[in-house]
Amino acid sequence: MSPSTTRDPSLPGRVRTLLRGSAGIAVAIAVMNIATYGFQIIAARILGPSDYGAIASLMAVLMVMAVLQLGLQATAARRIAGQPDHVGQIELGALRVTYRAAAVLGVLMLVLAPVMWKLLRLDGIAPALLLAVAAVPLTIMGGQAGILQGERRWVPLALVYLGVGVPRLAFGTLCMLISPTETSAMLGVTIGLWVPVITGWYALRSGRAPGESSEEHRARPMAREAIAASFALLGFLVLSNADVIVARNVLDEHDAGLYAGGLILTKAVLFLPQFVVVIAFPSMSTVEARRSTLVRSLTLVFGMGVVGTLGAWLLSGLALVFVGGSAYDDVQSHLWMFAVLGTVLSMLQLVVYSVLARRGTRSAYLVWVGLLVLLATAVHADTVEQLVVTVTCVDAVLFGVLLATSLWRLREPASVSGFVPAATEPD
Repeated sequence: MSPSTTRDPSLPGRVRTLLRGSAGIAVAIAVMNIATYGFQIIAARILGPSDYGAIASLMAVLMVMAVLQLGLQATAARRIAGQPDHVGQIELGALRVTYRAAAVLGVLMLVLAPVMWKLLRLDGIAPALLLAVAAVPLTIMGGQAGILQGERRWVPLALVYLGVGVPRLAFGTLCMLISPTETSAMLGVTIGLWVPVITGWYALRSGRAPGESSEEHRARPMAREAIAASFALLGFLVLSNADVIVARNVLDEHDAGLYAGGLILTKAVLFLPQFVVVIAFPSMSTVEARRSTLVRSLTLVFGMGVVGTLGAWLLSGLALVFVGGSAYDDVQSHLWMFAVLGTVLSMLQLVVYSVLARRGTRSAYLVWVGLLVLLATAVHADTVEQLVVTVTCVDAVLFGVLLATSLWRLREPASVSGFVPAATEPD
């Protein structure tokens, strides 16, 4: 039985039908994002501004740490999808690299716990220690999800995504109700992160025969690729979040707050088509389908962005409710512009993953070049409108350059199918 048709007998038929394929991944990711957002709202209400500020900063550090998880996931998924004949060896190698990376990151964050304590102005060192513990399951989940994604086992992958958000909301809320402190909130988050790891372990518990061995899939080259992928994804993460920091420095306090409120809509439009990246990435990792998959996926993401932008324009009053309410009235007329920015970022994210799928190592550095251009140009903005236009234009140009590069690299029809060695994709 192929990986894509593997059935999980523990799931009822209707649930399995719902979770199978893109619809299930879309639902799971949506629930994950809603639950994560719900945790933030509940934490803000239970803890109050002071302690919630600490939790918000811890979650920001957690998001940066998750870059390694995403790099491991992309590496495992690309290799398995590109060369399924070596799935056994890749699975073993990916898990080996994942466990080592989790241990290294956990120890590193443990050493840095006193620094986090002082830098984030925490009440004590306990939340920083819990952050170090959370780094372990957060990283392990990446390797597990990458294997499931590469094998196109959408049912267990959807359950992993559900396990990321829902347990955080449940355990985090319970811990805060018992003791409304930043330590309790971080304890709930840490406990919740082990749920997707247990889910992934259960899905992969049987393992696979190692099969034919290949030097390309040994731990060392796999680790190098994961680091390179993490570096590229870190660039996109910084690029997509740098403008809010720029706003705090170039706009007055009121306008900076308005810009931050508008970015809530930007992030919603960015994360809405996230399931497209998850579904498309394995196909973008195969020679025979990567160009057509990229084009079709971009068309779908663009269409969803257009719908979101039209909604923000025609229903700006309703969109304002989700942004923050009447306190943000001054940005209501510009909300459609923030939706455009979210659309550009979602398409840019897809192209970045396309670059990772074909091992375009040099193209990945363009993301960091785009960040430098954004910082150099955005500092001259004087209003919310000027800043969002500047950021959108820089991101759009970067998207155009990466897309043109990718289409040029993929212009030749595939003469063979399967995995493309790293040496053939220097970009």
